[in-house]
Amino acid sequence: MLADDHPIVRQGLRGLLEADPDLVVVGEATDGDQAIDLGDRFAPKLLVVDLKMPGLDGLAVTREVRRRSPGTRVLVLSMHANQAYVTQALSAGAAGYVTKETDIANLVQAVHEVASGGHYLSPTISGLVIEAYLKKGQGGSLDPHDTLTERERQVLRIAAESSSIAEIAARLSVSPRTVENHRANLMRKLGLRTQTDLLRYCLRRGILPIDD
Repeated sequence: MLADDHPIVRQGLRGLLEADPDLVVVGEATDGDQAIDLGDRFAPKLLVVDLKMPGLDGLAVTREVRRRSPGTRVLVLSMHANQAYVTQALSAGAAGYVTKETDIANLVQAVHEVASGGHYLSPTISGLVIEAYLKKGQGGSLDPHDTLTERERQVLRIAAESSSIAEIAARLSVSPRTVENHRANLMRKLGLRTQTDLLRYCLRRGILPIDD
């Protein structure tokens, strides 16, 4: 199954992947919420997902799909080669990460390896990311970001775009008071005090891209 908000990307991926007789695309999602709905309907062997989509982002989709359908493997296909994005994707449950600069042969290889139970990272980022990921895992300390709830992660991402409380509430279909509570909780958990602190944190973590 494919999840990307750009039709031309989905169409191109479908054509490339279905040129392989062993691969069939069972569904296409245009945003995060639809990706979860279609994941429930099809329970695909593999989900290829972009990180930046309307609604729930690719990290949230990865976590939720893996929770609902443990048999579905996830391969992230993103324009971002930033180490922070990759480590977050792996932490969320993705089994592979390839950039959109990857050539066709490597993409098909990644799909086969992840669908078969293996792991795959683009050659240009694999060495650096694996080393950083293993060091983080051996450290034994709890990352405060991992203590955030799914809704707090959503509020964090939208708040970093300098959206007001009212705008965040409208986008998430919740009350302003609920947003204020979530924002206060996440700021406390992450040790942030100001909007500038929040923005710097999101840039450092790759939550808000420098260019999108």
